[in-house]
Amino acid sequence: MPRADARPEVLAAIDLGSNSFHLQVGRVVDRQIYPLDSLREVVRLGAGLTADKRIDRATQARALEALARIGERLRGLPRGAVRAVGTNTLRVAKNAPQFLREARAALGFPIEVIAGREEARLIYLGVAHAMPPATHNRLVVDIGGGSTEFIIGKGLDPLLTESLYMGCVSYSLAYFPEGRIEKSRFKKAELAARQELAGMAGAYRSAGWQEAVGSSGTARALESILRENGFTDEGITLDGLEDLKGLLLKHERADPDRIAGLRKDRAAVIPGGLAIMLAAFAELGMERMAVSDGALRHGVLYDLLGRVQHRDMREATVAQFMRRYHADAAQAERVRSLALRIFDSISPEEKELDAERLLLDWAARLTEIGLSVAHAQYHKHSAYILSNADMPGFSRMEQQRLARIVLAHRGKLGKMHDAGLEDGDWALVFALRVAALVLRNRTDARFPLLRMAGDDAGYLLELPQAWLDENPLAAAALETETEHWKAVGMKFSVNGLSEKKVAQLRS
Repeated sequence: MPRADARPEVLAAIDLGSNSFHLQVGRVVDRQIYPLDSLREVVRLGAGLTADKRIDRATQARALEALARIGERLRGLPRGAVRAVGTNTLRVAKNAPQFLREARAALGFPIEVIAGREEARLIYLGVAHAMPPATHNRLVVDIGGGSTEFIIGKGLDPLLTESLYMGCVSYSLAYFPEGRIEKSRFKKAELAARQELAGMAGAYRSAGWQEAVGSSGTARALESILRENGFTDEGITLDGLEDLKGLLLKHERADPDRIAGLRKDRAAVIPGGLAIMLAAFAELGMERMAVSDGALRHGVLYDLLGRVQHRDMREATVAQFMRRYHADAAQAERVRSLALRIFDSISPEEKELDAERLLLDWAARLTEIGLSVAHAQYHKHSAYILSNADMPGFSRMEQQRLARIVLAHRGKLGKMHDAGLEDGDWALVFALRVAALVLRNRTDARFPLLRMAGDDAGYLLELPQAWLDENPLAAAALETETEHWKAVGMKFSVNGLSEKKVAQLRS
């Protein structure tokens, strides 16, 4: 079992969006989170993307300064109480890995890049917790800087999730350069957004909803402008959006000095956001939309709360994948138990390794999902599924690391040099490979007594000589395993223990 740890009383979430970075800090009381502090930094990360999809250095510098300020607020919080997520710009930027190394150092905490549908799930979770409970379907629309998420859900559960590559920053840059607003440009922007929506609108209309809700900065900014100009009493309406479009066309730009309710830090991106919202209203047949204070960062907080209170969405996803791909639950449990036992034997007692144990736990239970595709090279099928499937709760980096460890759990290790295995992965790979080897007979026979030791140079495995003699196939496989580890420059030795030594160890 994972090592026990006190549950944190304060949690923090950071959303590294394409327009702004948001920090939300909350106090945990039972299963609720009460806000303590928040911080918003307008970084415009998406605006710093060059033509070849790289974040320019000036934007990186601005982002790193913002992260350092956020990190200062988080000093003293344990690692498990903080979760930072990156969205669309960090999904598409070619130099994201290099930037993220610096970003993590500036923030002082890990940063995960999440997939679009995972972003949608977390947005819905944040909105659902911020609004009164309802038994009907809700449609949530979240226009971010580089992507727009659409979710239909009921209660706390999302039913349909979609993420489209269009946002207020990217559309404002593409269709309203230098901030100039013209009728022809607006028409092109709306048409482009409607074309993006066309592929999913039918399924959403078929599912239906009784309430439409807008979340995040664009929706709140639009409602504020509509209300200040007398275009709506509350929420966002189609008529109000058309009135605002007319006002922008009249002034030929988004001018905070001439348009009531328009903040200066929102002016540059409001035309693109408005065009996307108008397209969403048209394609989905909406007339009115409420606006929620809930957003991605709130969803991340509640998802983090689930993790620390042992209601981890990732655990639910692993269980669901085992069912979907008809994994042998009994064998998965055998491998999981022995792999964790091996890992604990070769690893120091450190809280930081709890996350490593969780990853090993999931990998052990998911190694054989590829058998549902084919028996030959099944570990490759398992790794492919884990790399490419939607896995609610997992970041993209967690999925990729999980896939690498599963891929490495059998076969030649030499190939893994080019697969991106990190230093910390080798202990997980060792534990999983040995567990799978020892348990290849797939029976509930008692585990042999195992003694293990390991360091950066390699591993030592000791087990009864009698067991090796009784299991010649496993013994031969372990002998071959020593050659696999030699291929990656690490030593693996297998020693047989005499009956006398075994008796001494058992006493």
